[in-house]
Amino acid sequence: MDARTLPEPKEVWRWLDEVPDPEIPVISLTDLGIIRDVAWDGDTLVVAVTPTYSGCPATTVINLDIETALRSHGIEKLRLERRLSPPWTTDWISEAGREKLRAYGIAPPIDGTAADGRLMARASRLAGSNLAVACPRCGSTRTEKVSQFGSTPCKASYRCSDCLEPFDYFKCI
Repeated sequence: MDARTLPEPKEVWRWLDEVPDPEIPVISLTDLGIIRDVAWDGDTLVVAVTPTYSGCPATTVINLDIETALRSHGIEKLRLERRLSPPWTTDWISEAGREKLRAYGIAPPIDGTAADGRLMARASRLAGSNLAVACPRCGSTRTEKVSQFGSTPCKASYRCSDCLEPFDYFKCI
């Protein structure tokens, strides 16, 4: 690609919106909020990526998927930058991403909660009480945490007392 034909960053963002998260393929990397920036440095495309946490086992696969997707669109010179500051939080998950999680059967993170499922003081006078996570299948809040650890480190296992289905809750980070 020569400088006259470099795609606009908006176009690159659209391409990246088609790259699924390897652990939760229903949500894109952009919906997850880990793509921080897309910019050209001369004729090199620079993509800044913030992992969900520094030890995320999917980071290598995510970087490979980004590179594969962009190369399929003719990007020859590419640099992926790992950006750890500020750290990623679940606040960065888009509203569309939260709805995709729910439709997939994963309860999205509830703002104002800690990763261990406690309500934070800023969210409620009931700080320290158990979190009422709505079942993504039936919507009931009669749910219980089965385990703080789910199918991936960023999720906890829950069970609905009404429909009796188990489900993952994407922990607030």
